[in-house]
Order: sequence, then C-alpha cells, then structure tokens
Amino acid sequence: MDTGGVGEYVQAAGRAVLDMVEREWEPLSQAELEQRLDQAVEEILEADLIAKVRAQPQTIYVQLVQAPQPETQVLSTEPTKGDVLQEEETPGTQESLDSDSVDSNAVKHVTDLLQNSKAHYNRARLAGRARLSLSHTVVLSLTLLSKRISYRSVSNRFCLEKGNIHRIFFSFCERVNLLEEELIPWPVGCEAAESLFPLSSLPGQAEALEEQRVPQVLGVLGHTRIPIRLPIGKQDVESTVSEVKRMRKEAHPDSWLNLELVCDCKGRFLHCRISKGSDVDRAGALRDRLKQHPELMPPGSCLVARPGYPLTAQILTPHVVSQGPREDLYNKTLEVHLNVLDQAVANLKGRFQRLRYLDMGNYERARVVVLSACILHNALLDMGQVVEGGVDEEEAGVLEVEVEVEQEGLNKREAISDLLYKDLDSGSM
Repeated sequence: MDTGGVGEYVQAAGRAVLDMVEREWEPLSQAELEQRLDQAVEEILEADLIAKVRAQPQTIYVQLVQAPQPETQVLSTEPTKGDVLQEEETPGTQESLDSDSVDSNAVKHVTDLLQNSKAHYNRARLAGRARLSLSHTVVLSLTLLSKRISYRSVSNRFCLEKGNIHRIFFSFCERVNLLEEELIPWPVGCEAAESLFPLSSLPGQAEALEEQRVPQVLGVLGHTRIPIRLPIGKQDVESTVSEVKRMRKEAHPDSWLNLELVCDCKGRFLHCRISKGSDVDRAGALRDRLKQHPELMPPGSCLVARPGYPLTAQILTPHVVSQGPREDLYNKTLEVHLNVLDQAVANLKGRFQRLRYLDMGNYERARVVVLSACILHNALLDMGQVVEGGVDEEEAGVLEVEVEVEQEGLNKREAISDLLYKDLDSGSM
C-alpha cells in the first residue's frame, strides 16, 4: 500500500475538518482569551473564599451572604436540559441587555413568531457557546441589525465575548430564514385579487381604465445593492461615505450583493432574491416562473419595473426614449408605482442600518443576514410598525437601457400608452 498516498488523504481529511470547525466556531481573540482566564481565576478565588466563609461563625457567614451581588453574572457555557426545552431567562442578564436599543413590542412579536413557528430548528444551536433566553437573543440580534455598530461594541454592552456574539447573531438569522415561506409568500387566489391596485390613481381615471381592461398592478419589481467587504480587504464600518459612491468606485462586482424585490402597494415584500454582484441577471428566474405558472398572476394583472428588466406580458417597463407627451404620461404613471418600491427599500435600510454596509467577506453569511432583514421587515409591517427611511436619489435615479423586449409586452405597453393619452385628450382627467 502506498504510504505517501495515504498520508495525502489524511492531510486532506484534516484540512476539511479544520475548515468545518472554523466555519462553525469563531476563534477567540487574545483579549477574549485573557477575559476567559480572568474569569476562571475569579471563579477559583470565589470558591476558595466561600469555603473559608463557611468555616467561620454563622453570624459572619450571614453578613457576607447578604452583601450586594454584582448586577451582571457570568453565563453558563453549558446549557442545561431545562434551558434547552423551556429557554428560561438567564438570571442577572436583564440589566446587562440594553433593551432600550430596540422596541420592546418588536422584540415580543419576533420572539412569539420564533416560538410559534412550525419550521424545524435545532434549538440547541441557537445560543452558541453561552446560553441566552430567546427574548434576549432577539434583543441582541435586532440591536446588531438596527445599528451600524461592531461586534466588539455589542460585546461590551451585553457582557458577552465577541466570538459568542457572532455565533448567537448568525444562529438567530438562520432561524429567521426558516420563516421565509411564511412571511414572504407570493399572493395567490383571493389574497392576490385583494392585493391588486389601479395602474393610475388619478380621480376618475382608475374606473375608466378598468372598464377598458387595462391591467391592474400586483406588485412593483426592482432591486438594490447591499455593500459587503471583499475577502481581501476590510472597510470602516462607521464610514459615512455614500454606499452608492463606494460601490461605483470599487470595480470588483463582488463588493456588493444584488437584492431583487417585489413589493405591494404598502411596501410589503412579495418576492426576494439575493445574488452576488457579478450576477447580471435581472428577474430572469422570476420571468420564467411567471410564464410556467400563469396562475401566479391574476387575470388582468401585471408587475411594474424600471428599464433594465424584461418587458413581457406580465412585466411592464417605462419607455426608455420619450418621443412625446404620450410616452411621458405613461412613464409618469409608472413612476408613481416605482416610487413605492424606492420607499420600501429606504424603509428597509432605515430600520436595519447594518444593510448600508455589511462588514462580511463571506457571501453565504451576508446572504443570510440580508434575507433575515427582509423577513423581519414584513413581520414588523404586519404589526403596524413603519420606519420611514430617506430614499437614496443616486441609486433610485440610475437610468438603464432595455435589455429584453417581448413582442406581447411591447404591444401591451403601446396599448396602455394609447389609452392613457386618449383619456387625457378627452378631458376625463
């Protein structure tokens, strides 16, 4: 048997195991190692002190036991059976968790969603190295998503090691990802019919267009970019430079993620697709899906999108070259809907400010975080919470050329343009 060949197999297996361990466990920094050492020494000294106190007269023992206890206690690194099954709150951590940083109603709502979810999840993985209650885990994770702060800052605030913060946060995001089908469903049947809204919102015109069988809008299709750190470099998390300018300056396409979205008239997401920046496809998969499953689009409905998306029987886009008032009127009618998506994206980034720049070089982990934010966006909208964000005019105003035009979509756009202009010319507006 070739000993050298066996050695190569053993080395390859060893490297695979090391890679798996590195993916699952965040290594401790020098400061965190020192913190653990200090903690171990304190526990030894404390145990020795308690042993000495118990050997003293009872009166001294009572005085020492009744002395004020520190507000923050060390969390056990090994979850007990009761913790895993019931996820009881860890004593002494309430004061250390900055619950004021996120809305308490949001925390309760998300906690209830996770507890009541039917999606299978291994709860033993949720808390990482140290055990936190589910509600505290939600507070910690929403804090990281809502603010552009480092893991080190959160580590100090929550009195947990940075590596453990990292683990808890990603386990939370993985668990939220399991709610995608429940919270970002494509509407069908009666729900889809109730989601339709008129192409034009001008008084009197909506009814006239409906009588002429002009399609109603099911949703608005578009995308945004989420900047991420390239694996070879690291940027400043607290930088105030415009993310759009930063992405244009960086030639490497994988310095961002593409986030493709469809939202309804209320800004709720109906579709979410995340891809690498090097992926130049624009809604190709969605276009094919709608063709293969026509039942996904109610009769007499359409999606509205900006130039750069395919013009089809199901997806309407503006005229790229305006040739007169007829085309201008059509474009302005669509622009009202497109602004809804721009505002929904602004609200998403306003609520979850970490999306303005993800300091992560791993695509899969960045994708998990972005999808979690989209799911939580819908969850919090459902409970009536709306965060108004400022629309990034640089990103929203980017003009693109038509990349794909289907004859059926072109005919539909021309017919709608004629009807809109005819109504205007006849004075019905």
